[in-house]
Amino acid sequence: MITMLDVAKKAGVSKATVSRVLAGNSYVSKTTRDRVFKAVEETCYRPNLLARNLATSKSQSIGLMVSNTLYNGPYFTELLFQTATSTENYGRQLILADGKHSAEEERQAIEFLLDLRCDGIIVYPCFLNADELTEIISASTKPIIVMNRRLEHSPQHCVYADHQQYSLNAVSHLIKSGHRDIAFICGSPGSPSANSRLQGYRKALELHGIPFREQWVVEGAWTPRSGLAAAATLLERGIHFTALVASNDDMAMGAANSLYAAGKRIPQDVSLIGFDDIPMATYFIPSVSSVKVPVAEMIKTTLRQLVDMMEGRPYEALKPFPGELIVRESTGPGPYQ
Repeated sequence: MITMLDVAKKAGVSKATVSRVLAGNSYVSKTTRDRVFKAVEETCYRPNLLARNLATSKSQSIGLMVSNTLYNGPYFTELLFQTATSTENYGRQLILADGKHSAEEERQAIEFLLDLRCDGIIVYPCFLNADELTEIISASTKPIIVMNRRLEHSPQHCVYADHQQYSLNAVSHLIKSGHRDIAFICGSPGSPSANSRLQGYRKALELHGIPFREQWVVEGAWTPRSGLAAAATLLERGIHFTALVASNDDMAMGAANSLYAAGKRIPQDVSLIGFDDIPMATYFIPSVSSVKVPVAEMIKTTLRQLVDMMEGRPYEALKPFPGELIVRESTGPGPYQ
């Protein structure tokens, strides 16, 4: 295997000079740099990336920790695409680490990225709680930003959307449209986004004097199949609802299939709202009303904040991102107008 010493001998310089050239040191003359790069080309030398990272404390890479519970569906595709594109715009590589199925495995994935000397890390947690994340941020020598989670004690290190508020707004829209009998499909249990959206639903009912009924809420798992099953459960309970809110678009579309199978028309019999505004929501028949979560803007803001931290520039706590209800064909007037 070709080593740095072989390159130094070929170029007629010291090993330290080769190291300085490859590290981009500006105090090396152009003539010397040209000789070193020519020797690198002729010997087919490939620097040991980990060794270089250890020597320079920089890897020109950004880590992303995300648990594989999010791998399915268009939301994760959008998240990964926007993160990779934004990272590339900053001239850095993206390294993905899998947080798997537990808080401990998420912690191990973050430690893996730190061991690789990533210059900064984005964490999209499912299982680590706010206190645990704050502890990890405080102990790290590299900047870490958490997405989709509010951190009360580390406000500069989090970028999140106000899930509760825009869920409240979506349910309030249905109520103002004449609906009072509104059912709800939750996301996966333990998910902060799912919990916040459920709280928004409950708060909207409370604000409009509508009682919350446990039987009108069914647990889902973010997938179309779980939405189909959840809607079927609501129908089997004999509940007469004129509107249904699903915690994401995939579940809303799955729920639509159960409604059609039961002879329910959308929106004439049941108005339907989802979340995330995935591309398919526009092309589904009828097109699905959905709360648009600004994923692209959140990612760009996250990267900008992270790079500011990495390069020692000043930064401040960020405000939560608002969601926007996109009203389409799947919602209509209710019986209480």
